[in-house]
Amino acid sequence: MQMQAATTTTAARRLAPKPQPQANRCRPSSVSVVAAGRSRRRSARSSLRASASLDQEVKERASPAAGKSGQATRRDVRNIAIVAHVDHGKTTLVDSMLRQAKVFRDNQVVQERIMDSNDLERERGITILSKNTSITYKGTKINIIDTPGHSDFGGEVERVLNMVEGVLLVVDSVEGPMPQTRFVLKKALEFGHAVVVVVNKIDRPTARPEFVVNSTFELFIELNATDEQCDFQTVYASGIKGKAGLSPENLGDDLGPLFEAILRCIPEPRIEKDGALQLLVSNTEYDEHKGRIAIGRLHAGELQRGMEVKVCTPDDACRISKISELFVYQNFSRVPVDNVSAGDICAVCGINDIMIGETIADKVSGTPLPTIKIEEPTVRMSFSINTSPFVGKEGKYVTSRNLRDRLYRELERNLAMKVEDGETADTFLVSGRGTLHLTILIENMRREGFEFMIGPPKVINKTVDGKLQEPYEIAAVEVPEEYMGSVVELLGKRRGQMVDMQPSGPEGTTLLKYKIPTRGLIGLRNAVLTASRGTAILNTIFDSYGPWAGDLSSRDQGSLVAFEDGSTTSYALLNAQERGILFVSPGQDVYKGQIVGIHQRPGDLAINVCKKKAATNVRSNKETTVVLDEALSYSLDDCIEFIQEDELVEVTPASIRMCKNPKVSKKNR
Repeated sequence: MQMQAATTTTAARRLAPKPQPQANRCRPSSVSVVAAGRSRRRSARSSLRASASLDQEVKERASPAAGKSGQATRRDVRNIAIVAHVDHGKTTLVDSMLRQAKVFRDNQVVQERIMDSNDLERERGITILSKNTSITYKGTKINIIDTPGHSDFGGEVERVLNMVEGVLLVVDSVEGPMPQTRFVLKKALEFGHAVVVVVNKIDRPTARPEFVVNSTFELFIELNATDEQCDFQTVYASGIKGKAGLSPENLGDDLGPLFEAILRCIPEPRIEKDGALQLLVSNTEYDEHKGRIAIGRLHAGELQRGMEVKVCTPDDACRISKISELFVYQNFSRVPVDNVSAGDICAVCGINDIMIGETIADKVSGTPLPTIKIEEPTVRMSFSINTSPFVGKEGKYVTSRNLRDRLYRELERNLAMKVEDGETADTFLVSGRGTLHLTILIENMRREGFEFMIGPPKVINKTVDGKLQEPYEIAAVEVPEEYMGSVVELLGKRRGQMVDMQPSGPEGTTLLKYKIPTRGLIGLRNAVLTASRGTAILNTIFDSYGPWAGDLSSRDQGSLVAFEDGSTTSYALLNAQERGILFVSPGQDVYKGQIVGIHQRPGDLAINVCKKKAATNVRSNKETTVVLDEALSYSLDDCIEFIQEDELVEVTPASIRMCKNPKVSKKNR
């Protein structure tokens, strides 16, 4: 009988997070006849299975064993994550939600995209780190997690999804579901979360809400969503205007319909109030006064300030620590509290060696929760100390010890990144989700005062059954029809295979979808912009590993290389600019081996950019006027995409230079 009761309890817990009546309260407000028909056919196919499951659920809930599990719900809390493709308006929507929840004073000056507090986020206009906030609506606390939209930061999305019970899937009213939309929705459905679809930017003149809702429904079907998940609620909104409604033609005066949909469709947190303490650390922050701060959702029990806890690692190793301070998220700040009940998201201080993925558990009977699993990285770059003649002139941290400590410190928070020792003691191999993922790390390090060199990005291949496989990605390109031929030719040269082509929102724009090796994406963004006169939009997302596609060339032009140290002169640059496009202007210091321009032909060319005009005793009646072309300015991202196998990027707090790799050059000789 005890074994039967335990089995019944386990089944009840498994079924409890997704009660059937809860899902049925939310229905799409505007789905076409085709989509609705498919939903009915899908429901009809599983009607017998659903009936059987419901009967079994009722029996298990009625059994005495199910009542002893201690599970309950917190009706005063909702935990949601806002997920979407990049530039679909997540952070702007959160801004409006915060304003209408009276988080700020009426006379308080609030900048746009208040959640993007990082300097790099504000400069680039993207969200890089996931952040927590909360609002209160009709007595219910809504914990909100704003997540990145770029595919390279998918690890941020993956590790915060276990803190929530539902997601707001924000979709642009013109573009519809994009590659990153598919990724974040797939992860949310795997967790079994409830989904509220928000069709944002509904006030755009070219908005097509019916197409967007149908495309989103098709995406649910492709990702094998359950019938309950396909029965999603749709809310139409304009994040910048702060309006929402259940139909595109009838928006309310505020975001009230969106808040109501959250309370109605996102399930309450299911907790074990009397169970043993369990909190899975999903994020960490650092404060100069409080030290490391662990952030996570309390799954069971009650956490109190000053209590001793057991910190469990995924390999079942445990240690005893003490909670010094406790915080919960209230409006736009952290508020100190004495205790936190299960179901809420909180921040914990006092455990200086806490790591993401560890469990804060009860000191006596605590057990670890399943650790956070992140998809493997696909791109690798080498980091090494600066060996150029200008080493130490602009940076503060230049040694291999400084570089090593900083890279391994990054692993404490960035779970999607890996660091390995290289061939030499001063070289390290850093792996990430993409070039942008690694570029953000490089940019942060140079702003912190580091000087180092980085090699070209390389994809991480695998060998399966004796065959070499490489990562493939889905590239979606929106391009005007007049430039479509050039873009198609460019993608074909990079071993891309077209999987779809359809008209996009604005008239005369086509959406191309390609399956292309990750190798082919390196340097592709600038090439696509050049081929389309700056009008194309490129988005990518990792797809899978596939057979090696063969050799491909990413750059047809060589480099112009300085062959002596010195300062550039107008006289020398006048002759040098006939050989290609220059990166340097008169008066700049250069060194032997530095890349000073792009050669107009394949292969490298060594040139003298420091040559001075010979002085003679012949008087000239008129000085020769030198007209130089403007030097080409490359950003860090451009430099990383530009360099080839035998080249490096020198990164300092004040400068970004490119040079030939002397080690590779000697081998080639």
